[in-house]
Amino acid sequence: MNIGDLLGAMVQTGMSPSSSDRMRNSLGGGNVMDSLAGMLGGLSQKGGGLADALSGMLGDAGRAVGGNQNLALGGLGALVGALLGGGGKSVGGAVGGGLMALLGAMAFNALKGSGEPKPRIPPGLLEPQTDAEKTELEQNSEIILRAMINATKADGQIDESEINRITGKLEAIGADAGARSYLTTRMQQPMETEGLIAAAQGKPELAAQIYGATLLAIEVDTPAERDYLDRLAAGMGLSPQVTARIQELVGLQTA
Repeated sequence: MNIGDLLGAMVQTGMSPSSSDRMRNSLGGGNVMDSLAGMLGGLSQKGGGLADALSGMLGDAGRAVGGNQNLALGGLGALVGALLGGGGKSVGGAVGGGLMALLGAMAFNALKGSGEPKPRIPPGLLEPQTDAEKTELEQNSEIILRAMINATKADGQIDESEINRITGKLEAIGADAGARSYLTTRMQQPMETEGLIAAAQGKPELAAQIYGATLLAIEVDTPAERDYLDRLAAGMGLSPQVTARIQELVGLQTA
């Protein structure tokens, strides 16, 4: 089972009614998406067009790593294509990579804006160059997937019919039996909030990615979900400035 493929499949199925809209918002909203829709067909994934169109979201990340060519623009292109209605069974891993790049950009943006001294470029936003970097990205991708699954349990309403709905969508887009079994097992297990908090200790970039992924996975329209978000952020040591910025990036309207 490839975690990137499963993460991409989860993006394509959608975990909450607002998931796609929040990803679109974090990519720059309607105007940027309309622009990308017109240019995507001839867009070079390594070229400057995508980075230019997403300049507001990428911010200073490209300059921090010596140029936009070092960023994971191919994955972002696949994610944009999926959100615009493209993609299919063969692009799950690329879309999963795009999600990690998007969450990395959100984390970098939020931490830099909060005054975090020289935040690290998160794995996923930066193209991995070594085996160690590839391993770290795979490990972080699994943590993000676990965070999204954990979030669906926050209001205590996940049941067998919801699990069947999601696994059915995974089957429809070509996820294999191993992937569906992994997801079903994870969804049936008790919440693992403390494990996620422990995984993020001393890693503010990963903590911010976990928080962003959580906002993509749930509606945040119940007291239980809001309490979960607060507990998760506090446990991971995220400041109110960082969480507010990530909420702003995804377009979450708080009461």
